[in-house]
Amino acid sequence: MTDTRTLIIHEDDLGGSHGANLAFVELWDMGLATTGSVMVPCPWFPEIAQIARRRPEMDLGVHLTLTSEWESFRWRPLTGVADNGLCDADGYFWRRVADARRADPDAVEAELRAQIETALAAGIDVTHLDSHMGTVWQPEFLPVLVKLGREYRLPLGITRDLARMGADPAQLDAAFAELVPLGQPDFVTYATTPFDQPTATEAHYRKVIAGLQPGVTFGAFHFTAPSDMEFFAPDIRLRTTEYDLFRDGTARRLLEEAGIELAGMRAYRDAMRSA
Repeated sequence: MTDTRTLIIHEDDLGGSHGANLAFVELWDMGLATTGSVMVPCPWFPEIAQIARRRPEMDLGVHLTLTSEWESFRWRPLTGVADNGLCDADGYFWRRVADARRADPDAVEAELRAQIETALAAGIDVTHLDSHMGTVWQPEFLPVLVKLGREYRLPLGITRDLARMGADPAQLDAAFAELVPLGQPDFVTYATTPFDQPTATEAHYRKVIAGLQPGVTFGAFHFTAPSDMEFFAPDIRLRTTEYDLFRDGTARRLLEEAGIELAGMRAYRDAMRSA
């Protein structure tokens, strides 16, 4: 087993706000956001799709979306409002993962497929699939995610330790057993934005980096430049200070001091398709 510690610096929620899109472009150009994924049902999806068409070298996946968490900024399924459990009483995706789990798995598959196809039709060279708020990792829907990964020959943003995020350990083991021989990366651990903190600090990220295990960690971050999200996101200071910490050189210094290697998802996608 290799002792090398590799981190995928993944920006979630592209298309969810103008600020997220701005932050990704800046940090991509700095070499600090190594990949990201787009929320296709969201209002700022057309902007990130346009950027992707102009910048085809960008490493972008689909942030498969079954929840709409904000109180005053919402989005609906691409497949429409129907009596299939995808929507709340107002016709939007549910705000909570626990409520989203009541959806009909067939309706979930149709919706996720529509999101992937819409991203492809918009000109995004999709490199992977991952999950907004971990909803698609839940036991009801993980088989759907594995099916789509196989069908589209795309690596999945899943890790061995997702039981702490609600995934079923036996399902995870079965998913890796099925997909790793097809080229799925055997991601070890999952790291993310410190949502239990009001702001992002150097001390917290030093701790996160020190805790990275040998192998590949999927790091799901939420960089956001100051913009529209200030009007609806209670945790905006956490997101904007995380963005500041990466753009001001702090994160690069911490990564270099710890000898962490960086990776994106495109190389894994290409290897999976050539296997």
